[in-house]
Amino acid sequence: MIEVEGLTRRYGSTVAASAVSFTASAGQIVGLLGHNGAGKTTIMKMLAGYLEPTAGSIRIDGLVMGEATRQIQARLGYLPENCPLWPEMTVIDYLDYQASLHGLAPASRPAAIARAIRRTALGEKAAAPIHTLSRGYRQRVGVAQALLHEPQLIILDEPTNGLDPTQIRQMRGLIRELAGQATVILSTHILQEVQAVCDRVLILRAGRLVVDAELAELQRGRGLEVVTGAEAAATLAAVPGVSEVQAQERVDGQWRYRLAAPATAAPAVAAALAGAGIALHALTPRRRDLEALFAEINEQEPADA
Repeated sequence: MIEVEGLTRRYGSTVAASAVSFTASAGQIVGLLGHNGAGKTTIMKMLAGYLEPTAGSIRIDGLVMGEATRQIQARLGYLPENCPLWPEMTVIDYLDYQASLHGLAPASRPAAIARAIRRTALGEKAAAPIHTLSRGYRQRVGVAQALLHEPQLIILDEPTNGLDPTQIRQMRGLIRELAGQATVILSTHILQEVQAVCDRVLILRAGRLVVDAELAELQRGRGLEVVTGAEAAATLAAVPGVSEVQAQERVDGQWRYRLAAPATAAPAVAAALAGAGIALHALTPRRRDLEALFAEINEQEPADA
């Protein structure tokens, strides 16, 4: 369990993170979403114990960051935004070195390294010097070092940065796999990444947490979409539970409407149209669009720090 309370980080008069509070449970994949400069990396660094907060607290599995930083860091794996790598080392030598830093016993390192290489699909590059690798492969080396010691908390800052489409799909599968045994927190400014793998989304704007919600709840239907074979505004407006009817553009002899109504009103809508002799072509719940929500949030005026 991760408990963050009032987390704040200031650099002089600049506020990088302001009073951020949230919790995360074991097995959750939490997406930290925001534009560049929103405070994602700052919060990641504080969660990993590499940056001291100006105010607030971080508690992981009952341990308080600052009082038990080393114990907490032993339980987490961290991929920073720009993962430091030793370019003259081979992949396998670098991972062996990282395994020693994580405190893995010499006898257990080969199995841990082999497992990390397999999970990140680095097998064909295991003996290659890091300076010969593409950006995508270097990113995978960074992920591999974060997984070596089977951490309970995995913090990934832009994990798909530099990956090609195939590698992105592989990374998404790996993140879902990791959630079977750990809490995963990943930051990104790419909405598709959040929608593809996350259970929960935290949206930051100007250092403040403005949305904290389960992704399924955030995207749950916010009304009904109706397509009919004839004009039906008056019939729809008379249905119990329908508070507003918005007529959309007529296309190919079909009338399209958006209804402000709960999903439970769908049977009554269908029955009303049937009773009026109006053909019903489609009746679907409206899903809240994460991209539209993100744009709306970032168009708002920022609150004072």
